[in-house]
Amino acid sequence: MKEKKTAPEKSKPFLTGAPTDENTVKQALKFFGMMLLIIFMSFLVCSMTGFNSRILSIIVNLAVEGLILLVVYTKGADLGTDGVVRGEILYQHIQKGIDAAESEKRIPFNKMKGFIIGLLGSALFLVFAILLAVTTKKQMTGAGVLPSWTEGFIRRSEFRNALAQYIQPSGITFTDIMRILVRMMLMPFVSMVGADNTDILLVLERISPLLVLFAPAAYGAGYLTGPARRRRVHTEIAKNTRKRIMKEKKEQKARRTIALKEPKQLN
Repeated sequence: MKEKKTAPEKSKPFLTGAPTDENTVKQALKFFGMMLLIIFMSFLVCSMTGFNSRILSIIVNLAVEGLILLVVYTKGADLGTDGVVRGEILYQHIQKGIDAAESEKRIPFNKMKGFIIGLLGSALFLVFAILLAVTTKKQMTGAGVLPSWTEGFIRRSEFRNALAQYIQPSGITFTDIMRILVRMMLMPFVSMVGADNTDILLVLERISPLLVLFAPAAYGAGYLTGPARRRRVHTEIAKNTRKRIMKEKKEQKARRTIALKEPKQLN
């Protein structure tokens, strides 16, 4: 059985841009806004997934995190494809002797551009995560959580002083604020771990800067697929062009065959 030959991929040369350009800050702000919306939506979704089954909770929250990374990856891929298109146009202009401004030459695809945009757009989230990672401590029993059977001991003077740190409310600290913000940012991971697993939550908070980098890494990885996506487009165009030419040749051949078979009229 003969194997079906795969048509070679078609591509067009394109001009490579710079790691940053005049649109980098704008794209980073768009990424920041997109992440804010994603964080808000994931917080709502994960807050509603309080399953009794830990396995089910892990599966659902992993799916949420995977969907988030897929959305970010796709956005990066779209920008990378647009960068290649701009590079192809500029390359054609240069080949025709049409000069372009230096600012325009910086805009096309560059391998580092997606990662830089993602990192800049995540800078504030990353700062929060780093601040929490260096200041966090294991959460211990706090005010209002002592069991009811301790009330009798609290009323006795010999035990009151020892238990005072648990019954006196403490104000919210800087670390508490950072913890709230970072846990909202990493809600799928927090939901997977569960609020009762203080040891794992401590580890999660200490590695939170790495977890925050998942989204910009996915954005940069998606951006890198720009040239491959354009090659697929050019390959598909070439394939459709060949099909159209072959169809036209078959139609012409069929018309010639019919013309030859028709009887000629004698004068």
